[in-house]
Amino acid sequence: MSRQNLTLLTDFYELTMMQGYFNNNMNETVVFDAFYRDNPCDGGYAICAGLEQVIEYVKDLRFTDDDIDYLRSLKIFQEDFLAYLRDFKFTGDIYAVPEGTVVFPMEPLLKVVAPIMEAQLIETTILNIVNHQSLIATKASRVAYAANGDPVMEFGLRRAQGPDAGTLGARAAVIGGCIGTSNVLSAKLYDLPALGTHAHSWIMTFGDELTAFRKYAELYPLNTTLLVDTYDTLRSGIPNAITVFKELQANNKMPEKYGIRLDSGDLAYLSKKARKMLDEAGFEEATITASSDLDEYIIEALKLQGARVDSWGVGTKLITSKDCPSFGGVYKLAAIKKGDQFIPRIKLSDNQWKITNPGNKKIYRVYDKDSGKIKADLITLEEEQLSSDKPLLLFDPIATWKKTYLKPNSYTLRELLVPIFKDGECVYTSPSVMDIRDYCSKEQDTLWDESRRLVNPHNVYVDLSNKLFDLKAKLLNDNSDTK
Repeated sequence: MSRQNLTLLTDFYELTMMQGYFNNNMNETVVFDAFYRDNPCDGGYAICAGLEQVIEYVKDLRFTDDDIDYLRSLKIFQEDFLAYLRDFKFTGDIYAVPEGTVVFPMEPLLKVVAPIMEAQLIETTILNIVNHQSLIATKASRVAYAANGDPVMEFGLRRAQGPDAGTLGARAAVIGGCIGTSNVLSAKLYDLPALGTHAHSWIMTFGDELTAFRKYAELYPLNTTLLVDTYDTLRSGIPNAITVFKELQANNKMPEKYGIRLDSGDLAYLSKKARKMLDEAGFEEATITASSDLDEYIIEALKLQGARVDSWGVGTKLITSKDCPSFGGVYKLAAIKKGDQFIPRIKLSDNQWKITNPGNKKIYRVYDKDSGKIKADLITLEEEQLSSDKPLLLFDPIATWKKTYLKPNSYTLRELLVPIFKDGECVYTSPSVMDIRDYCSKEQDTLWDESRRLVNPHNVYVDLSNKLFDLKAKLLNDNSDTK
């Protein structure tokens, strides 16, 4: 991204609206919220990712001479508006949930407080970045959860929807829980472990499988993982791998790490047979890696069947989030500043989940004090201040009769949105991807097991404060006479 100006990576109507605001002398400060409505993969949570790339994008916002010439060629934009674009710079504020944080539907992952022309322009690219990486990070977290502590490697570059999706998707996958990636460019850019073994073509290039294994072991003496399913896994691949391991042992050249990889067939059956063969040959420390079109459901099923797999290479279904290919994040106007006050705005819909939460808001995460697990998230207006030494009544904003009473000092609070840009200047330093990964792992530990299960998880409540709930109800009632 640092090599490419993404200013025109926007929907055309963002620019046409900007010109409309410009012509009408409308550039009031507004509040936009970026949020999503449903957890991906029918899960119980999502993982927020992509903030570092949002920061890079906003920092680099500028219309080049070539951009201006192109827009002029469309014969729709006026010269005074193009002159405004020539000096365009983001001057507003951005608040966001840190990358790797566990998040839930309807709460702002990112809040933009800026002049409306600036806030409007950045909508599309913010959604493009956050939607994609949050989707892949969430998928990776589910795969890692199914692996139950086994290392998971991201192997999906060749099946990703283009170079950017493969490279940034690998970054997001590591945030979500993968230990590294086969994508060398992503490994270089984000300082990730580069991982991989060899392909079937390596075996097929040599005259026989045993020679291919010997040559590979000679070339990579520290980490020798041999792909054993090119011809016949049980009658050729594993016996030949054992032969090579015995030769290395006899010559005092045993690798620090060694093992086999299975890439086809019944992985439960083959891994159990492979484990038995390796152990009987005296190679109990040999690892078994499995690949072959895996996802969280297959891994969970294989483990239930007693598969003897030590690590997993997951590609297509992770990097594309095949069963849920979009995140569904949206970007909605929540308030317009008039004088010193923010006047709330609300979007109505026949679908209750598409009705927005109005006003300038923030998010409190409520934890059970004893367990450290998440009780709920509470969206409040910006001016509200909560304290854990006071009682707290939580209620479902839709099914309002569902209430939870928390005694004073029985819970702890944390504000989720942190400042990223102030007056157009970045005030936030992004951690390394591996540090975000560690943080994300701790974040997932704050979820109850019931919210992490892959099928029919318990949903964490996202509630509204009394003040925000009343404001929303008032706006709904005030607009009821428009029907």
